[in-house]
Amino acid sequence: MIQYFKNINQQTIEINTPEAGSWINILPPLKQEEFSELSTGLQIPIDFLTDSLDIDERSRFEEDDNVKLIVIKTPTENDSFNESDAYYITIPVCIILTQNQIVTVNSFANPAMKRFLSTFQNRQPDEKNMMVLKIFEKVTQAYMQYLKEINQRRNAMEQKLYASNRNEELLELMRIQKSLVYFVTALKSNEMLLLKVARTNFLSLNEEEKELLDDLIVDISQGLEMANIYTNILSSTLDAFASIISNNLNNVLKRLTSITIIISLPALVTGIYGMNVPIPYANSTHAFYIPIVISLGISLIISWYFLKKKWF
Repeated sequence: MIQYFKNINQQTIEINTPEAGSWINILPPLKQEEFSELSTGLQIPIDFLTDSLDIDERSRFEEDDNVKLIVIKTPTENDSFNESDAYYITIPVCIILTQNQIVTVNSFANPAMKRFLSTFQNRQPDEKNMMVLKIFEKVTQAYMQYLKEINQRRNAMEQKLYASNRNEELLELMRIQKSLVYFVTALKSNEMLLLKVARTNFLSLNEEEKELLDDLIVDISQGLEMANIYTNILSSTLDAFASIISNNLNNVLKRLTSITIIISLPALVTGIYGMNVPIPYANSTHAFYIPIVISLGISLIISWYFLKKKWF
């Protein structure tokens, strides 16, 4: 699906055909025929339009025949029905700058692009560099928002795990950890992209735009630092819970072993007195009480010893 937008008198108007100073937004479902028509009509290399279809595409930029391509990784919620998948993943978005238009290609529905659309009436499509930087800004804000949500999920799951020690909470934390891995990888790639754009001046930015780009580099570095901190905290938490579970298992086995010893020795005494052979005091009137007293005595002595050693 292809959408055409134009800013007229501070109002976002959806138009039917691409015009000079318009924003072209390509959304799924994506058709090869639409790519071919758009490539021919706007003189855009077809590879620039199809690069976003590869979910593993890295952040980068390139130029071909005065058409500039920027690929940036953006966060989105994972719609997978697999319960072991990450809550959030990262997807590529292609930003293409032609002589008269700016084109964005999304392989999936993208919250960052929706935020950009909601503020498009405040943009000047002819200032393409500023529009690109504003897209970067919305992408960075999306990372920050999702990182806060991830941290809230992590705190909630940890509290539940403290109370229950169930596998469900551990699986939830694993899904959060996977999300953070996606974010750390994408944020590193985006940070390198912005640093390279600033170093090479790929967009031919003016002083105001350079200042905004520097601010975005600081913001994305902060997001990367947050993602690394949350990842380290989560890894430490999972390691701590693994140690706690192992320690609890050892304590349970220790108690079971102690109980087995306490039971087995009295059983040995009663087993000896139950043999069909001559034994001391076999003909005594107290022959029934002798093994019971001995068994109870042995049990009490062993129990006292184990309690002294804090095996219970």
